[in-house]
Amino acid sequence: MDKIRLGKTGLMVSASSFGALPVQRVGMEEAKKLLRMAYDGGINYFDTANAYSDSEEKIGEALSDVRHNIIISTKSGASDKKTLLSHIELSLRRMKTDYIDILQLHNPATLPDPEDPDSLYGGLLEAQKKGWIRFIGITNHRYQVAKDAVLSGKYATLQFPFSSISDEKDISLAELARDHDMGFIAMKGLAGGLITDARTTFSFMKQHPWVVPIWGIQRESELQQFLDMEKNPPLYDDEMKALIERDKKELAGNFCHGCGYCLPCPENIPIPTAARMSLLLRRSPYQGWLTEDMNEQMLRIEKCRHCGACASRCPYGLDTPKLLADNLADYKQFRAEHL
Repeated sequence: MDKIRLGKTGLMVSASSFGALPVQRVGMEEAKKLLRMAYDGGINYFDTANAYSDSEEKIGEALSDVRHNIIISTKSGASDKKTLLSHIELSLRRMKTDYIDILQLHNPATLPDPEDPDSLYGGLLEAQKKGWIRFIGITNHRYQVAKDAVLSGKYATLQFPFSSISDEKDISLAELARDHDMGFIAMKGLAGGLITDARTTFSFMKQHPWVVPIWGIQRESELQQFLDMEKNPPLYDDEMKALIERDKKELAGNFCHGCGYCLPCPENIPIPTAARMSLLLRRSPYQGWLTEDMNEQMLRIEKCRHCGACASRCPYGLDTPKLLADNLADYKQFRAEHL
């Protein structure tokens, strides 16, 4: 598989890389098989996070024997130095390794003070000195925080949502990272599952050859599709551009990206799913969304306390309670018409 230089890290990572968030949803043996299939298929870069339940353990079980042939990034959402260092130690044990290639701050609302030895950044520098981590990175869903991170020069990599429906502002951010020799890692390449034809966003990514997509992979069929496209890339032709424009039109405006930072909900509303239900019903086989179990989950929206916690945590500034109410109304009507 082709390799991409990940900015100033100098690391040469696979042009299609592995986002390991979804492997927490499958059993250990299935995850090990999937991760090994990725490695055997030429993928050498695996991204995970301390918060992704047992994702790190699965990487350790599947790939510890080839550790020096792969590149691993993980994340910590710690808010203080002590917790950050404990997260790193835990990640090292889970992944059966004595170093992490890239440790990323996980979607911080603001950048830590790089001059304060007791800040999160101070903790990252300490971890570097100990040899626990090689490079310092950051992930974010907030454009301004991400841009500030690029301009600071303090981070080797930026992980940011990037797909075929990205606007010019997001593309300019990727170009800014490139111009500052900062590795740009694309998350949400399928817009949280709302892009249903992977060929569109795959061909789009290839127009930005410094961008490293980490595809969120849960099934062998998904992995095989990306491996096949690396061997025979789809053309970025007029037909593909038309499909992308259709997606942009249908997904225009404020929509839930499914990042999950709104959770937990005190009424156990599955916000990342419920807030996108109208789109899911129309962009994927709808039958699976009309089950009695899904109906019960959607009806939890009626118990919303309007506490505002979800909206306060949304990195996209969405009015989450209103979005939920609108999606519930549409869901009820759609269900009545199709059952």
